[in-house]
Amino acid sequence: MIPHRRRFLQHALATTAVAGLSAWSRQSLRAEGSALSDKHFEVVDVKRTTARLEYRPTPRRNMDRELPHWRYVEICDVTLRSGRQGSGETLLYYTWGVPSEASVRRVIGGNAVDLMWDDSLGAGLQMALFDAVGRTAGVPVHALLGPQAHSRTPLSWWNIDTSAADMAEECRRAYNIGYRSYKTKGRPWFDVFEQLRQAVQVVPESFKIDMDFNDTLRDAERGLPILQELAKHPQVDIYETPIPQVDLAGNARITAGTDVQIAMHYGNPGPLDVIRTRCCDGFVVGGGAARVMREGQFCDETNMPFWLQLVGSGITAAFSLHFGGALRQAVWPAVNCHQLFEHDLLAQPILLRNGLAAVPDSPGLGIEIDRDELARRKVVRPARRPEPARLIETTWPGRRRMLTASNGKVNFMLQAGNEERYGYYLPGAESRLVENDGSDRWRRLYDQARTQGPIEV
Repeated sequence: MIPHRRRFLQHALATTAVAGLSAWSRQSLRAEGSALSDKHFEVVDVKRTTARLEYRPTPRRNMDRELPHWRYVEICDVTLRSGRQGSGETLLYYTWGVPSEASVRRVIGGNAVDLMWDDSLGAGLQMALFDAVGRTAGVPVHALLGPQAHSRTPLSWWNIDTSAADMAEECRRAYNIGYRSYKTKGRPWFDVFEQLRQAVQVVPESFKIDMDFNDTLRDAERGLPILQELAKHPQVDIYETPIPQVDLAGNARITAGTDVQIAMHYGNPGPLDVIRTRCCDGFVVGGGAARVMREGQFCDETNMPFWLQLVGSGITAAFSLHFGGALRQAVWPAVNCHQLFEHDLLAQPILLRNGLAAVPDSPGLGIEIDRDELARRKVVRPARRPEPARLIETTWPGRRRMLTASNGKVNFMLQAGNEERYGYYLPGAESRLVENDGSDRWRRLYDQARTQGPIEV
C-alpha cells in the first residue's frame, strides 16, 4: 500500500466526524430542494412503546433454546415542529444501543438534523430522527446518508442453528418468496454436514448458504478440512468467523485454503491488519449510523465487500435498506432477522425479487408501521432481560446424550461449544429444547446441568 493511501485510510478509520455527516445531510437537503428553516426540525416530543413479537413456528422452537428474549422491541416515535412524526426501533436485548431516559430528554428542543448522527442516542431514537427529518424534508433516508450507489440491495434470510429438516424447510421457504441467500449458525451440537446435505436438495445452486461459526472451529488445522468438505456444495458462499478473529495467521490460512469467502466482524483485528494479512475477504458491518457510514466508507475505499447487520423487525430492515443504497460495497446480503417473526410490524412487507429489495424512495424510511398490530403486541417493558429456565438435550448416534442448562448468560451454549464440551463437530449431532413440564425430575436435571455445566446422562 502506498504511503499517502495508507495515511488516508488511517484518517478514515480514525473518524468520520458527526459534524461532517451533519453537514452532508444539510447539503443534501438543499440539493433536494428543501428550503425549510431549522425551526421545522426541532424535536418537540418523543414517545416509546414496548412490544412483544412472536416467532414463526420453526424459528420459535429453535430461538427458544437460546434467544427467547429477541421478541422484545421498543418503538420510538419522534415528533418535530413541522408536525411530522418519525419512527424507529430498538431490539431491546440485542442491539448496539438502547435509548435512555437521559437521551430522550437531551433531544427535546434540539435540531433533529444535527442530532440524528449521534450514535450515543441508541438505535430506535436515532432511527426515528432520520425518519422524521426525511418525512419533514420530503426525502428518503438514503439521501441523507450520501450519494445513492444502488437502487436495489441484497437481503439474506436468517435463522439460528436448527435441525437439518428445519434448515431445509426454511431454505425452501426463503427461495419461494424471492430470497437467494440463507444465513445460519454452524454449531457442534448439530450435524453441519447433514444440515447442508438436506438443504441443497431443495434449492438450486444459485441459492447461497452462509454459515457463522462464531469461533467454534477453534483453529485452522482442524477447521479447514471441515470447511473444505462443506464447500463441495456449490450453494456454500460465505463462512463467518470460523476461528477466533485474533488468529491472523490461522484465518489467512483458511482464506487461502478455500474458495468460499471468509467474513469477519469489522474492528477486531484492526481493518488495516486485515488488509495487510488478507485474513478475510470482507466484513460484517453494524452499529449506529455514523459508525456504519465510517466502516462502510473504509470498505468502499479498499474494495472490501461487506454485509450490513442491523437486526430487528421490518422497521430496522427498512432502515438497513437505505444504507445498502448509499454504500457501494454493501454487496453481500444484509442480515436483519425480521423474517423470524409472525408479523414484522410493517403495513406492507419488504418484497424481494431474485434476492434484491428496492431501496425506498418515499420520504423517511419509506415504510408505514402497522399500528393495529403494534397495539395488539404492546406490553410493559421488562425490568431486565427475560431469562426463563431452559434445558437443552443434545444426542449423538450410539445413545450418547448430553444436557445443557441456561445459566443467565446469553451465550451459554456457545461458551460450552468453544470449550469443546460437545466434542468437535461429531457426526449425527442433534439438539432440542426439553419442555419444562413442571415436574421434579425436570427441575432436578436442570439444576444438575446448571451447576455442573453440560452433563452426560
